[in-house]
Amino acid sequence: MVPKSKQPRKQRRWLYKTSKLHEKHRLLNATLSKDLRKKYGRRSLRVRKGDKVKIMRGEFAGTEGKVLEVDLKKARILVEGVTTTKMDGTEVSVPIHPSNVMITSLGEVDSVRKKKLKEQG
Repeated sequence: MVPKSKQPRKQRRWLYKTSKLHEKHRLLNATLSKDLRKKYGRRSLRVRKGDKVKIMRGEFAGTEGKVLEVDLKKARILVEGVTTTKMDGTEVSVPIHPSNVMITSLGEVDSVRKKKLKEQG
C-alpha cells in the first residue's frame, strides 16, 4: 500500500520501514533511452541485472556500465566501474538509485520481460 499522507516523515517511514518487498518493485524503475522508448513505446522499465545503464546524476554522471546487482531491500543498484576506495585501500561498489540512471540497452529478454514490454507498447 502506497502512503496516502503528504508528511515527509510518514513518506520516509513507508519507504524504509513499513513498505513490503513486493511494493518496492516500483522504486526500481529507470527511464529508457530515446531509441528504446521508440522501439518499445514505454518511458521506463524495471532495472535488471545485465542491463547496460548510463548514470545521469551525481558524482558518477556520464559513466556507462553493466548492472552487477539489484538490491531490492535498499532499492539500489550496483554498476560496473562505479567504485570508491576505502581507507584501507579496498575497492567498494557505490550503490546508485535507479531513478538516477538511464537504460541504454537491455540485458537478457526472457518471457516475463517480453510480456512486460508488450503490455504498454
